[in-house]
Amino acid sequence: MARNDSRKIVNGTYGRVWVDGELWAEVDSFEAKVTITSDDVNFANDPATYQKELGWAGEGSMTIKKIHSRVQRKMAADVKQGKYPRFSIVGKVEDPGANGAERVAIHDVTISEFMLLKFELKTTGSEEIPFKFSDYEMIDMLS
Repeated sequence: MARNDSRKIVNGTYGRVWVDGELWAEVDSFEAKVTITSDDVNFANDPATYQKELGWAGEGSMTIKKIHSRVQRKMAADVKQGKYPRFSIVGKVEDPGANGAERVAIHDVTISEFMLLKFELKTTGSEEIPFKFSDYEMIDMLS
């Protein structure tokens, strides 16, 4: 039986995110996920409920340290004019002790909401950026 090796567990400290090719080094956390959408299906004389898959939806979020006005710069003026920018995001985690790297590109990204201004006394600033997407590509996967 193979022994467990805790050194192979990925450490998020080695994660990085690029938005439209620009490295956002101040990202504290990043998550992108796909949710399968489905309908319940029932048949006569069968008490089970089945599922019929209809498609999928992509969504995620990232939390960044408040160093720049990156999101406001990309969104604020356009949203006031009825324009909703689209982005591409690449996320990567490559822990030197783990089994390689995991990297994904997500495309057609729309930001669901953005903060105009937020602060709290004696607290370092951060902001959460929720987003949705309609395409993705697995570039690298752990072995």
